[in-house]
Amino acid sequence: MCTGRPGWLTVSLRVGKYKKIHKNIMINLMDVLEVDSERQVVRVEPLVTMGQLTGHLNPMGWTIPVVPELDDLTVGGLIMGTGIESSSHIYGLFQHICVAYELVLADGSLVRCSPTENSDLFYAVPWSCGTLGFLVAAEIKMIPAKKYVKIHYEPVRGLQKICEKFTEESKKKENSFVEGLLYSLDEAVIMTGVLTDEAEQSKINRIGNYYKPWFFKHVEKYLKADKTGIEYIPSRQYYHRHTRSIFWELQDIIPFGNNPVFRYLFGWMVPPKISLLKLTQGEAIRKLYEQHHVVQDMLVPMKSLEKSIQTFHVDLNVYPLWLCPFILPNNPGMVHPKGNEAELYVDIGAYGEPKRKQFEARASMRQMEKFVRSVHGFQMLYADCYMTREEFWDMFDGSLYHKLREQMNCKDAFPEVYDKICKAARH
Repeated sequence: MCTGRPGWLTVSLRVGKYKKIHKNIMINLMDVLEVDSERQVVRVEPLVTMGQLTGHLNPMGWTIPVVPELDDLTVGGLIMGTGIESSSHIYGLFQHICVAYELVLADGSLVRCSPTENSDLFYAVPWSCGTLGFLVAAEIKMIPAKKYVKIHYEPVRGLQKICEKFTEESKKKENSFVEGLLYSLDEAVIMTGVLTDEAEQSKINRIGNYYKPWFFKHVEKYLKADKTGIEYIPSRQYYHRHTRSIFWELQDIIPFGNNPVFRYLFGWMVPPKISLLKLTQGEAIRKLYEQHHVVQDMLVPMKSLEKSIQTFHVDLNVYPLWLCPFILPNNPGMVHPKGNEAELYVDIGAYGEPKRKQFEARASMRQMEKFVRSVHGFQMLYADCYMTREEFWDMFDGSLYHKLREQMNCKDAFPEVYDKICKAARH
């Protein structure tokens, strides 16, 4: 069995062929069920999107600690896959702000799980991609919302300096947000933000307005001018700051999209829905895209950042690179640090056309995956994954996952996560 939501509706660019061979179960659960301000928890159904959730909570004075970037990302996708934002150096990944899940299991029973109730299942659900049961509700922590994010832009040059500065800022808990945009191997802008209700009127920048420059282009100005800067961005616009340009993917689709004339006349029309792009894309274009385009997020320990960026440069040569720090607690489940302590990790996001001359999608990505395994990192599973089954379970800890699949008779009901995700399993 698998969910009946069509593959083109998902934000992932991967085409899931499993939908054609499994029984599709329609789960149209898309409501915010309850806002419990006493417990500071919001209970939602799995198809609630980030845009919908912040739109619902912000007027009530609440938000969630980790708001993954794109409006159309769903709670179910962020739990069964994963989600991250520039506040993750404090709160961890999206799964780490969840306090309970409700699932329908293979035998049809409804189960609630939390760190104290059915805890094995609670820790095994994240990254399992719907292969242990169908998620029907989740409880997520809330925090009080503030009006603005006071953001500080700092251009940094030299790879070693970039890594040092980024690591240093990521360790500071007084930074509500930390993010880096790497424009070349040795040029970056490191951004730190603090939530606030006060703002200097002259420094407010409503970057979410349709006629405004794309955020990554706006940030690049600080690098070109080689100057630091401070701005106040309305908090909801900050959370969705890369949405209008789908990070920097839109420049490949609409090369003139950041032109001031285009923004003023047609800016209200972008971004096109990723689902629309997928639905209208022919097979030949999809294959071309797969061979000459990269959309990957690799999660690596912060101590391996410099080596990782150099590897990305050699194997892919895609810029900008997105740097987003997160704390990875030592919880059971598929993803945890190597030691017994929580560890600071960083998400390196590569989105765009590789400039490496000999780029060949399968060979280059296998090279990258091998490197990420060697530093005890993880590949986000929404992207194309070329690992063998053995390599996959070398990257991820499958002990709890396999134990539960056995216990709960999942084998005949749901595919294994590897068979759902990896190209080697589907071809």
